[in-house]
Amino acid sequence: MFKKDSVKGRGAQKNVHNRFFELSHEQRDDFLEYCAKEGEEPDQNRTQYLPVFPKTIVNKLASPDVGMAYSMNMYQGCEHGCVYCYARNSHEFWGFSAGLDFERRILVKKDAPILLEAFVRRKSWKAYPIVMSGNTDCYQPAEKTFEITRACLKVFLKYKHPVSIITKNALILRDLEIIKALAKDNLISVNISITSLSEATRRILEPRTATIKKQLKVVKELSENGIPVNVMFAPIIPSINSHEILSLAKAASEAGASTMAHTIVRLNGAIGEIFTDWIQKTLPDSAEKVLHQIENCHGGTLNDSRFGTRMQGEGEFAKHINDLIKLARLKYFKNKSMPKLNTELHDVYKYGQMKLF
Repeated sequence: MFKKDSVKGRGAQKNVHNRFFELSHEQRDDFLEYCAKEGEEPDQNRTQYLPVFPKTIVNKLASPDVGMAYSMNMYQGCEHGCVYCYARNSHEFWGFSAGLDFERRILVKKDAPILLEAFVRRKSWKAYPIVMSGNTDCYQPAEKTFEITRACLKVFLKYKHPVSIITKNALILRDLEIIKALAKDNLISVNISITSLSEATRRILEPRTATIKKQLKVVKELSENGIPVNVMFAPIIPSINSHEILSLAKAASEAGASTMAHTIVRLNGAIGEIFTDWIQKTLPDSAEKVLHQIENCHGGTLNDSRFGTRMQGEGEFAKHINDLIKLARLKYFKNKSMPKLNTELHDVYKYGQMKLF
C-alpha cells in the first residue's frame, strides 16, 4: 500500500480534526495512490498569509503559570513549525486545524500597530509590561515581509512603554537599534527560546527556526548591547533534549544571558495526537519510551492542563529534570536576575505635547 512521505520542512505531519467542527477531512490511501501513479502532488505544502482584522490586540491573561499579565500577537499560527507548540490549539478557534494548518495558514494582523497605539493611549491604562509573542512568535518568517513587530516596537518607543519579547528567530537583530533605544530607559527585556544544542534535534523538532549558532549569536549581541536576556529551555522533552540541560545552561551563560527558565513539555488538546503521530514517524524506535516518560511527568497522561503542575511536571522523572535546572542555575546563573522594567515614563508620553496643557 502506498504511504505518504513526510511533509518536508514541517513539524506536524498531518492535519488533525478541529474539535469545533462536525465534519472532518482526510487524505485517503486510494487518493494518495492515484496521485503517485499520475505523478501529482497531493499537497502543495505552501504557506498562505491571510489578513484578519481584530478589534483589539492586547490580551489580559489570567493563568498563574505563564509569568505575564498582558500579551499581544501580531500573527496567529507560526511557520516555525515547532511540533510541541502549545499555541497550536488556538488555531482551532479560527476554524483551522492545529496540525499543518497552524504552520501553513498564517493569520496576519496588519492593524496591530494602530490598535496598540490606541490601547496604550487609553486614559484608564496604567503602564505594565506587555509581552510580544505570548502565543506565537512575533519574529517568525512572516515578519520579514510584513514588519508588524517592528512597527509595534516603534509605538512602544514613542510612548516610552515597557515591552518584553519572546522569540527564537535571529530576525530580532534587524531591529537592534530600536531595541537599544528602548533599553536606554529600561523599557525592554528579551526572552530567547533555545531547545537544543543539536542541529539534528532542532531540525526535526522545529524545522523553520533559526539555527542554534544564530540563536546563541542573538543572545550574545543583545547582551553586549546592554539588553537583558532570559534564555528559555522550553520545552524540555524526556529522552530528546533532557540530557542537555547543563550544556544548554553553560552555552547560554557564556553567551551573556542574565537568567534562564524552563518548562517540561505538555501535550494538551490536539497536540497530543500531533506529537504522537510525529514521533512515531520521525523517531519510531524511541516513540514509546518518550511518550511514557512524558506521561510519567504529568500524572499518567499526555494532556495536562492543571495549574501549578502543568509547566513543571510531577513524579520522579520531572523531579530529576527540575533538580538539574536548580543545579544549572546555581552553577551558571548564581546571583543573576532580570531587571524590573520601567513603568514610570509612559504617563508623561501618553498624550505627547498635549500633556503640557
